[in-house]
Amino acid sequence: MVTPVKESKKNTHQLEKYGIEGVYIIHSTKGYELQEQRIIRLFGGMDLPFEFVTDGDVSRFTPELLEQYFDPVIYTRLSKGILSCTLNHIFCYEKMVERQNRFALIFENDPFFLSDFMKDIVQVCKEAATLEPGFMISLENSTLRFPSARKVKKGQWLYEAGQGRCAGAYLIDLHAAEAILEDLRSIRCDQVIDWWHNGMLDRNVMSMYWAHPPLTEQGSHNGKLASPISGVGKSLKRRLGWWLQKTYKTHLLWHFT
Repeated sequence: MVTPVKESKKNTHQLEKYGIEGVYIIHSTKGYELQEQRIIRLFGGMDLPFEFVTDGDVSRFTPELLEQYFDPVIYTRLSKGILSCTLNHIFCYEKMVERQNRFALIFENDPFFLSDFMKDIVQVCKEAATLEPGFMISLENSTLRFPSARKVKKGQWLYEAGQGRCAGAYLIDLHAAEAILEDLRSIRCDQVIDWWHNGMLDRNVMSMYWAHPPLTEQGSHNGKLASPISGVGKSLKRRLGWWLQKTYKTHLLWHFT
C-alpha cells in the first residue's frame, strides 16, 4: 500500500516559483516497502511534496494497456518489472501534460542526494528557464559520465549532451513531455526507458542536458539499496566498488577529458 504524503503549501509555492509544478516518484505497489518508507522520510525531511506513480504496476497490466504504448518486440527484451518502470515514466508525462506542469522532477524510488538538493535545484531551474523549450535535464551520476572538464565553467550548471545518464532523476519541461507523447502515437516504445530517451534524442524529439555537478545518485547503483527488479542486493562490496569507480572517474580521469 502506497502511503499518501501530505503536501506542503510552503514548498509547493517555493518550487512553483522556479517552474517546478510536479514531483513524481516512480514506484511499485509490492516489493519496495523499504524504499517507500525511505522516500517518505527523505522528502518529508525536506518538506518537499511529491506523488508516487504506480499506475503502470504489473498488477494492472492488460494486453490493451501494453499495446497502447509498446512495440511487441519489447516483450522479448524487458522483464515485467522493467516494463512497469518504463510505463510509469510515460504516465508521469501524461500527468504533466494533463496538469500543464511547466517543469517536473521525476525520480525512481532510490535517490540519494549528493549535496543541498533544494538549494541546487533552484540554480538548475534558473538556467533551465533560459533554454529553448523541449528539454530533459539529467540530475544523476549513474553512468559516471560528466561534461568535459575543458567545457565546465564556474557558476554554470547545465551542459548540452547527446545522450542521457539513465533515468533515475531528471527534470523535464512541458514541451518535452508533449513531444514525447506525440512521438509515442506513431512510434511505440521498444526499449527500456533510458535507451528509449536516447532514441528520441537521435530523432530530435527533445534535447538533453546534464547537470554538473550531479545532484543525485541511485541507491541501486551505489550499493546502498537492493534492486528487486535486477535481483542485486545491497552489499559492502558493491558500495566499495562504486566508491572506487566514482573516485577515479570524478577526481582523476575527469581532469583529462
